[in-house]
Amino acid sequence: MTSPPGLPIPGTRKLVGLLRRLFLRAPPSHEQAGFLSDIHHAETLPADGHPAPHEGDTAPAAPTAAAPAPGAEASDPSAHSAPAEAPPAEEPGFAALGLSDPILKALHDKGYLRPTPIQAQAIPAVLMGQDVLGTAQTGTGKTASFTLPMLDILQGSRSRARMPRSLILEPTRELALQVAENFVQYGKHLKLNHALLIGGESMADQKEVLTKGVDVLIATPGRLIDLFERGGLLLTDVRVLVIDEADRMLDMGFIPDIERIVSLLPRKRQTLFFSATMAPEIRRLADAFLSHPKEITVARPATVATTITTGLVLVNEHDKREALRRLIRGQDVQNALIFCNRKRDVDILLKSLSRHGFSAGALHGDLPQPVRFATLEKFKAGELQLLVCSDVAARGIDIGGLSHVFNFDVPHHSEDYVHRIGRTGRAGREGHAYTIATPEDRLAVEAVEKLIAAPIPRVTVEGLDEVEWAEDDGRGRRGRGGRGDKRAPRDKDRKPARGDRPERGERPERGERPERGERPERGERGERAEAQPRREREERRPERRDEPRRDDQRRDEPRREDPARDERRRDRFERHDLGPSVRGFGGAVPAFMLLRRRGQHPPIETGDDETPDILPHDED
Repeated sequence: MTSPPGLPIPGTRKLVGLLRRLFLRAPPSHEQAGFLSDIHHAETLPADGHPAPHEGDTAPAAPTAAAPAPGAEASDPSAHSAPAEAPPAEEPGFAALGLSDPILKALHDKGYLRPTPIQAQAIPAVLMGQDVLGTAQTGTGKTASFTLPMLDILQGSRSRARMPRSLILEPTRELALQVAENFVQYGKHLKLNHALLIGGESMADQKEVLTKGVDVLIATPGRLIDLFERGGLLLTDVRVLVIDEADRMLDMGFIPDIERIVSLLPRKRQTLFFSATMAPEIRRLADAFLSHPKEITVARPATVATTITTGLVLVNEHDKREALRRLIRGQDVQNALIFCNRKRDVDILLKSLSRHGFSAGALHGDLPQPVRFATLEKFKAGELQLLVCSDVAARGIDIGGLSHVFNFDVPHHSEDYVHRIGRTGRAGREGHAYTIATPEDRLAVEAVEKLIAAPIPRVTVEGLDEVEWAEDDGRGRRGRGGRGDKRAPRDKDRKPARGDRPERGERPERGERPERGERPERGERGERAEAQPRREREERRPERRDEPRRDDQRRDEPRREDPARDERRRDRFERHDLGPSVRGFGGAVPAFMLLRRRGQHPPIETGDDETPDILPHDED
């Protein structure tokens, strides 16, 4: 009994398994789905190789059912509809990146199904043990691009006491706290622990956690160096180093600390370097720390997300607070961050908003660490509607559903504008960002527009005077006149114009100068140069050159007796119970007062039959 032409049944089953594994790596096309349906249909044939005939079918119709025409196959929806929809259900976005099942389960619980562009490129490279240099705008998911693969790498072994296995450096305490929260959320199905080293917390508690052994150490550079110098930890077992927000590290002056920390790490390690901008100094550090890295640039540096609606309000200096209050009342503000350039302005603006009935809090670097954490948690929980802060909150802090960002001051550095407004419009949500400027902020606004390569639309606030840009930038003047002080120069400091100066020929004639040979003596020249009033004063002034000094006269004169003064001193001593006043030596002269001065032989008066107590020494 011979089989019909074609593949045998066991070989068909193997081919079907291979083709399924091949086609499930990518969504199948329309023709591929039909081909898989044909193979599956051929695999289910009976042993004789012919399909079972149905009632009413003829014999020649059986081979036609086994090998249908392409047109007929395409017209039959039941042949390929089920296989075409099945692969997308079996292929979650993060599963294709090679992450383990516990991490995928945690991502599913968070509702994350598809990775962002930087996550899709960075996660496979990190899992392969390659160094990464990532540049992407804020809000693109840089934190998850290194936390997820690190959890997958570290789950295979355990840590030792005071020897962390990985190190993450963050510029601010708030950002370090946020990264620690991400590790807790993504690694809840893994048996990994972490430690948070930041300032403002108990160092004894941090040492105790390190003694138990940590897999992930999240720290700010200052506290890490302080604890290392006190012998609280060792960095010789670090296998993965992450430097996050490197450009912010540069702005805050942490680069020397970063270089010292890197010198303490083993040379054989994996380094992940992430930054929102790529300045020349950042590039130099990346070249020094990384070894053949994979460079990932998702978007042009310093770009604004397309989901953010921006606006610029130009008002006078004294109308800024009123403009902010009207913007908040006129917009559908669920929660908002309000940025100021100075910490002092944060406190002043908070008092103003609280006085007008707004639910607001403050966040800046001078506040104690527990107060900062408590305020941030209240804002995230919805207990506070507005959070007035400095640039300490502008980097990396992810606040879900933030609807608005207000720049009460135009930032000094144009890059900070991108990081400020990047707190809203995250994860595809819509956001709004408004900047309040004064006429003297023209140059700062132009620098921001040049950086983002787009103008900021002007927005008018009803009820406030419309103003225009000033010709000069008043930010550089910080004198007594304050900002925008345009005092005219004083007349005595003003130099005469060239037209007002007398010509060389019109200058008044000076007295004839004596020839060089007839130059008078110094004394005569000085007398001739003196003015007449000064001469008269000198003539009236009595001569005192030969007179002795007044101090010498008083020293030589005998002390005048004043009975009233002596009585007052006597009463004072008796009133304060100081005893009788000191009367001195009287007529007796102590011997030490008869010692001669060096180089002199004062005469010593003695009688004829008396021997002096102290004889002068003979000079050599």
